[in-house]
Amino acid sequence: MATPFLAGLAVATAALAGRYGIQAWQAFKARPPRPRMRKFYEGGFQPTMTKREAALILDIRETATPDKVKEAHRRVMVANHPDAGGSHYLASKINEAKDMMLGKGKSGGSAF
Repeated sequence: MATPFLAGLAVATAALAGRYGIQAWQAFKARPPRPRMRKFYEGGFQPTMTKREAALILDIRETATPDKVKEAHRRVMVANHPDAGGSHYLASKINEAKDMMLGKGKSGGSAF
């Protein structure tokens, strides 16, 4: 007597769980897409370098200490040095970013 009741209860539970699963899946598919985090900054260089752009190039905060700026410059420059196959243009932008972050002369831009 209890067996048919338990079987019916199991079928009803499975049906409710399936219904809930379908509703959850539809809600998941209907949600707006979240923008993915991008590892790299998309966009070119500004005509005149800003402190924000310099911080993005060196991968540091705009309020970084001079020691952090020098350390970041060294790290980025090792990866992009022209003698190691890097670009002269990027090396000049990296140096310009270091100068901007350290507050040294505001040049009109890179040599390129």
